[in-house]
Amino acid sequence: MAGYHHIKDEHAEKSLFRSRAMFAFFLILLALVLLALRFTYLQVWKHGSFQAQADKNRIRVQVVAPSRGMIYDRNGVLLAENKPAYRLEITAERLARPKASGKRISRQAALEITLAELEKLIVITPTQRHRFLRKIQQVKAFRPVSLRLSLSEQEVSRVAVNRHRLPGVEITPYLTRYYPGGEAMTHLTGYVGRIDEGDLKQLDQDNYLDNTHIGKTGVENYREALLHGQSGFQKIETNAQGRVLRVLEKKDPEAGQDLILTIDSRLQLAAWEALGDYSGSVVAIDPNNGDVLAMVSKPSFDANLFVNGITQSDYSRILNAPDRPLFNRALKGGYEPGSTFKPFVALAGLEGGMVNVDTRIFSSGEYYLPKVSRPYGDWKKGGHGWVTVRAALTQSVNTYFYELGYKLGIDAMHDYIQMFGFGQKTGIDLYGEGVGILPSRAWKRGHFDQPWYPGETVIAAIGQGYNVATPLQLASATATLAMNGKRFTPRLLLGLKKYGHKSTDWLPASEATLVPVVDPKNWAAVRAGMEDVVNSATGTARKISIGATYRIAGKSGTAQMFKLAKDQKYDAETIDPRLRNNALFVAWAPAEAPKIVVAIIIEHSLGGGSSTAAPIARILLDQWLLTADQVEAASSESLAQRVPVE
Repeated sequence: MAGYHHIKDEHAEKSLFRSRAMFAFFLILLALVLLALRFTYLQVWKHGSFQAQADKNRIRVQVVAPSRGMIYDRNGVLLAENKPAYRLEITAERLARPKASGKRISRQAALEITLAELEKLIVITPTQRHRFLRKIQQVKAFRPVSLRLSLSEQEVSRVAVNRHRLPGVEITPYLTRYYPGGEAMTHLTGYVGRIDEGDLKQLDQDNYLDNTHIGKTGVENYREALLHGQSGFQKIETNAQGRVLRVLEKKDPEAGQDLILTIDSRLQLAAWEALGDYSGSVVAIDPNNGDVLAMVSKPSFDANLFVNGITQSDYSRILNAPDRPLFNRALKGGYEPGSTFKPFVALAGLEGGMVNVDTRIFSSGEYYLPKVSRPYGDWKKGGHGWVTVRAALTQSVNTYFYELGYKLGIDAMHDYIQMFGFGQKTGIDLYGEGVGILPSRAWKRGHFDQPWYPGETVIAAIGQGYNVATPLQLASATATLAMNGKRFTPRLLLGLKKYGHKSTDWLPASEATLVPVVDPKNWAAVRAGMEDVVNSATGTARKISIGATYRIAGKSGTAQMFKLAKDQKYDAETIDPRLRNNALFVAWAPAEAPKIVVAIIIEHSLGGGSSTAAPIARILLDQWLLTADQVEAASSESLAQRVPVE
């Protein structure tokens, strides 16, 4: 229709508008409600989580390693101390990671770049690099890992000047272990070394988070729990660049305890020097309580080389040395005790009723087993004639002990002598002690599935054959003899001192065990024979009594390294040095009231126990029993005179 116009329905439009407005309102309201719920969720329920994440960005927890306890000798002389040093550490998560091709480079690539820059400033050996790369893969990215220890002042300066180009790299002060006693103390104190994968499996890792070192050998290893202490921590606030703004919370670490050892460093050094160029061992014990006064193994090495990572060349030199400086002879060395074993065989025979103190046996220079044509020779051609047990010990008469051993039998000999500690660990507070061998029928059957023969018994009676003892066992057994059967466990730890405390907690000696005494006269006869070894005109070690102001009891020994042919004569001057006899000597003094016992073993000696090992015993006894002036006067006496070798 012309002129027709659509008339608006205002009511309908208003209704549609209201509907749309309401719908928009509810959408906005819903959005606000959701926003409020989300806000509440984030601000209330998730507050703790986000707070923790925020704190991680600005708050770091630093573990504070405790200072390691120090080690002293019985007179307060430092044997192991801590010296200030610097180490270089890298924290993986703080490394610079610039973009390449629009993406940030990997953390591994950033690490390689940083190492390359550091190698321009300091020396990094392949071993150090390999160890670092392996370790940094094993720890969390925010944990610092040591790359180099004991930086020199020049190296510290070079890194510090370039610090702005090396994010994630820190120079950290710390205390490093140092052993002022040198080689003479190494086998005793042991040393600390860098923690390796094997250590990590056994450690309380929470207590070693900021530690790089742990005791590896000796006292350092055995007393790790006391020396290490307890780690502390501090919460620090940092800015975006990682700089420390303030310390929010702190718990101080507990320093490790200081150890006071039974060792006398003067005596230790005297023993070391007295051995001279010989390989061997010296052990000195206080028989009244088991305190180890000296414990030397020679040759040795400088423990300081191992503390911060020994070089391959140094390690190869020590490892491949023919005289085995890494081997602790005093603790682990196994030697035929030779004639130093005879006093214990004598006691076994006397206490077992095989002989008495007046029984005489004839020594013609040769001994024959029943129905055996092969003789067992004495060291003195033609023999010693009729001898009692006292004279047999004084002159070290092999024939007497052949006969006594045969009468006893190997099992009776074994059962009695084991009470002195042969064939078993002494129980000293060190790891790795040798056991030695005290043979018996059962022992041979168990090891070789073979029967025991009478000829092996007579050889065992003079301390050879299958017999093996450590220097520590010899010293401990001799101390038991000196104390008439009272036996103490050898010990090295004398006292403990906590950091900041003036007082020392002195530790009591172990409870003594007793070797049964059947007849005191038997023990007196053996002790008298050992006194005569040094003080009688016929004693094998009589020369060391010259000028002595106290009375010494002792026993020499010489152990063959190979069996001589029937007509072969031993000549130490011309024989291969590796085949020379071992020289031994055990002693105590004063004879009537023992204060010190010594056991000495010299490998491949030019002389016997009386001429080579016994003079060393005299030096140590003087050192312990005399004043400094008296020692100097005694040293002017000739202690190196030779007597016939048994």
